[in-house]
Amino acid sequence: MLNSPIRPNNFIYPHVLKSSKERFLTGSVHAHVIKTGFLRYQVVETSLVDSYSKVLGGLGDAKKVFDEMSERNVVCFTALVSGYLRVGDVENGLEVFGEMVERDVPAWNAVISGCTQNGFFSEGIRLFREMVFVAGCGEGGFCKGNKPNQVTVVCALSACGHASMLQLGKWIHGYVYRHGFVVDSFVSNALVDMYGKCGSLEQARKVFEMDICKGLTSWNSMINCYALHGKCEGAIAVFEQMVECGVKPDEVTFIGLLNACTHGGLVEQGCGYFEMMIKKYGIEPQIEHYGCLIDLLGRAGRFDEAMDVVKGMSMEPDEVVWGSLLNGCKVHGRTDLAEFAAKKLVEIDPHNGGYGIMLANIYGELGKWDEVRNVWYQLKQQKSYKIPGCSWIEVDDQVHQFYSLDQSNLKTEELYSVLESLIGYRKEVMVEM
Repeated sequence: MLNSPIRPNNFIYPHVLKSSKERFLTGSVHAHVIKTGFLRYQVVETSLVDSYSKVLGGLGDAKKVFDEMSERNVVCFTALVSGYLRVGDVENGLEVFGEMVERDVPAWNAVISGCTQNGFFSEGIRLFREMVFVAGCGEGGFCKGNKPNQVTVVCALSACGHASMLQLGKWIHGYVYRHGFVVDSFVSNALVDMYGKCGSLEQARKVFEMDICKGLTSWNSMINCYALHGKCEGAIAVFEQMVECGVKPDEVTFIGLLNACTHGGLVEQGCGYFEMMIKKYGIEPQIEHYGCLIDLLGRAGRFDEAMDVVKGMSMEPDEVVWGSLLNGCKVHGRTDLAEFAAKKLVEIDPHNGGYGIMLANIYGELGKWDEVRNVWYQLKQQKSYKIPGCSWIEVDDQVHQFYSLDQSNLKTEELYSVLESLIGYRKEVMVEM
């Protein structure tokens, strides 16, 4: 087109920018836009923000174009918010979202899904509540034009599952039922996943049975629910039913099956599924499959076989693999192999204080006190961190997080007072017994 008499205009540039997958290409089009004088067209500026925010390393350029825009619309705001959340910069993503005067459903979906995907489940739920219960809502409790759709519901259900917010999940299920979303397979799968993670296996099964168009994802969700609850027989039964229905399993299916066999102690059956995955279905094992198999063998005390699996892996073992082996060693008292696995974990992530502490404890069990002192010295020098233990509890549709030795809650004094009373009561009961 550039070699012809026809010149690009403000309708052509957005399509070209949408197809760009590299920062250099977006920058080249950007330069051409400036030369031809089309930069001040809002649709072109918005396309530049969107294109830069999607390419690797282009977020700074996207923000620069955004800041220089004379007039911003909801589309360019959403593009920048999505860009920040895509790279895990939740703080800046939420800051830009907070600057939006006008918000549509895609904007809400972008920020809720971004928070959920980055592990900010409480924030995602808060934003969902804000979207639904915002002041001035009309009929049905929803603002005009801001009614949650299937994408919103799936993201919110995912956050509820991870945060174990069963009551809110049930409320969303009611909304889904009232608005007919239940026929959507994506929503149905999200409901199964949410109920499974929130501990309601029976309800997950009911939703699964109501899905008349079960796809592979539906079957996988149900298998994983049973695996999560340690119901190995249920997971295997669903797998066999799936195969009978002519649905071909994938790598996710076998992760669920292997996890179920691990919880049920079905070593031979789990090894059989691993072999079936490769020979019958031609699925190349991924790091997750190896981790499950090693966990299965380690819990059964079959460490020689577990180490053979590690040595035969087609990729470098990661934290999941060595962590699975370490757990098995701790159960069966194999401190020699536990020391080896813990060393590997420290090599992979030397700044993770949890791994260093585990290694120091193993050295202590072996009576290697010089090594214990050396590990603690290294932890101090490297300023290693340790992820604190965390508990979640849902009260009145709100999730409260408590960390180890947490003093941040506004009712800390009352909480510790009740705890001391319970401890005292327990001591009295023990004395009486």
